[in-house]
Amino acid sequence: MNTTTAAVLVPLLPALAAAVLLLTGRRAPGFVQPLAVLPTLAAAALAVLVAVRQHGAEPLIAATELTPTGNETLPVELALRLDGFAVLVAVLVAVVAGCVQLYSTAYLRGDRRYPSYAALVSLFTSAMLLVVYTDDLVVLLVGWEVMGVCSYFLVGHYWETTTARAASLKAFLVTKLGDVPFLIGILALASDAGSFRISEIVARLSSSLSGFELAHPTVVALLLLAGVAGKSAQVPLHTWLPDAMAGPTPVSALIHAATMVAAGVYFVARLLPVFAESAAALVVLAALAALTMLGSALAALAQDDVKRVLAYSTIGQLGFMAGALAVADREAAVFHLLTHGAFKALLFLAAGVLIQTAGTGSLAALSRMRDLRAKAPDAFWAMTIGLLALAAVPPFSGFFSKEAVIGAAEHAALDNEHGVSSSLAAPAAAGWIVLVAGLATALLTAAYAARLWLLAFHDPVRARTESVPPGARSAPAMTGVLWLLVVPSLLLGLAYRELPDWFDGGSLAPTLTTSVLATGAAVLGGTATYAAWRRAYESGGAEDPAPALLGPLRRHAEAGFHADALYAAAVVRPVRGAARLVRFLDRAVIDTYVRGAARAPGLLGTLARRAQTGNVQTYLSALVAGALVLGVAAVLVAVGE
Repeated sequence: MNTTTAAVLVPLLPALAAAVLLLTGRRAPGFVQPLAVLPTLAAAALAVLVAVRQHGAEPLIAATELTPTGNETLPVELALRLDGFAVLVAVLVAVVAGCVQLYSTAYLRGDRRYPSYAALVSLFTSAMLLVVYTDDLVVLLVGWEVMGVCSYFLVGHYWETTTARAASLKAFLVTKLGDVPFLIGILALASDAGSFRISEIVARLSSSLSGFELAHPTVVALLLLAGVAGKSAQVPLHTWLPDAMAGPTPVSALIHAATMVAAGVYFVARLLPVFAESAAALVVLAALAALTMLGSALAALAQDDVKRVLAYSTIGQLGFMAGALAVADREAAVFHLLTHGAFKALLFLAAGVLIQTAGTGSLAALSRMRDLRAKAPDAFWAMTIGLLALAAVPPFSGFFSKEAVIGAAEHAALDNEHGVSSSLAAPAAAGWIVLVAGLATALLTAAYAARLWLLAFHDPVRARTESVPPGARSAPAMTGVLWLLVVPSLLLGLAYRELPDWFDGGSLAPTLTTSVLATGAAVLGGTATYAAWRRAYESGGAEDPAPALLGPLRRHAEAGFHADALYAAAVVRPVRGAARLVRFLDRAVIDTYVRGAARAPGLLGTLARRAQTGNVQTYLSALVAGALVLGVAAVLVAVGE
């Protein structure tokens, strides 16, 4: 099997599995689990094969025309581009999706909608793999939108609950809000560049000999960033992601670790020369990334639900990736995407085991349960390792990738020549914004990671008051997946030496200054949280350190800084008011004319019917009266002349 065929099969196998599951899942329930798991695992194996073959090789490009567009220079092509970025991200997507499918066989055992769930997860996986491998913007858009539809159904899996229905609708509408300008941006970019092919656009912009420049680089970049903000949950289109926790926990792992939210970051990485054409766009991206990092970290520190803490954590880590792209370093961005995908999948799936064991995801309730680590040892170790990676504690994987981002920001701030190439140098302002926000976020990330661990697992000297509810031990399919994901969460960061050979050749090695600053910030955040937790415990009150750490800011942070309320005031209420006005005009004005037009002939008919009495004398009297009126009128007219 050649590399191109293997690459085609990677997204095709999950797509075929999804089709078969949707058509036959309910009629042949015994085949559902094999059809859910085996094609995805086969796709993961093929993705690994493609990655191994492409290591150190030139990018492999294959294309065939899919459909003409009426413009001979702008056909839509079914095109693949297999470079180091694409093949490694595809491995992440396929491996995490395989873990999620395997985990789900136990997590959703007995769920009557499991066949449709498994089909949607397979379709979701296929769509993301299409986004990763494709070299055509229109085909990428197809995968982009299919993911949006899949997320709507998967987040709303428990549609009997109001929360799930509202969350699925919110996720769909907020991401669509970004997708409209995203589509316009793709069309504008293709019109300027004369091609839908990503590799051709990038090659023309990167070549110093072509002399090609976009006609409207800032407009195009900002339009595309709107779609990226929606998919990758960046300010101001981030509000859907915490609410999406209403879906099954494995879905949360898939969305947060390897599919939907990673798509926006990956898209900017692929088209970074387009964004680098506009210094203003990079500064805007840096500002959005900084707001996203800091705001989400503060919000995570105030949440009570485990999954919502992890959701806000994802938003912040995506902000780190966006910050790396804002300083024109896609290698650091994709490095962090890879490590984050591993440890965030681990954290969410471990949270699923924890919630299943404890019967709740509330940190306040978990803090009252004793011996939780003994009752759920796999979840304890998995979450401990995942949280250390999230907090960027060396030598866990998150340290190396987060350090690569902060190091890139330092270089952009100080020498303004850091980037994939000299043509992609980032503005110094973007570097300073990302550097300062990144260090502050490193402190806050360690703080909320420590808070989660302390409240869930640390039994203080005084015994906790409640016992863990009795229940069955988590299935081997669930715990086995956790230990599989522990390996990359521990070791993937050490790949910083090898990854430049897959990427553009830039260094991903930690630098002394930023390593000391970032690690010091993480230690400070963790220590402050422990001190606040200990002080709260000794005072005999609640054990949550958040009130002491956040003070009066806690109420606002817990509400996500009232972003939903702002949307309600700025968008929802005006739209509803406009809808009420339109309904009034439709009913009171338009319908009045319509009803009047319908009733007028009826009234005329009624009058005519009443005139038809059948009495000859009445008819003669009316005739004589009419003749007299006409005679008088004729005389008056004659006299007047």
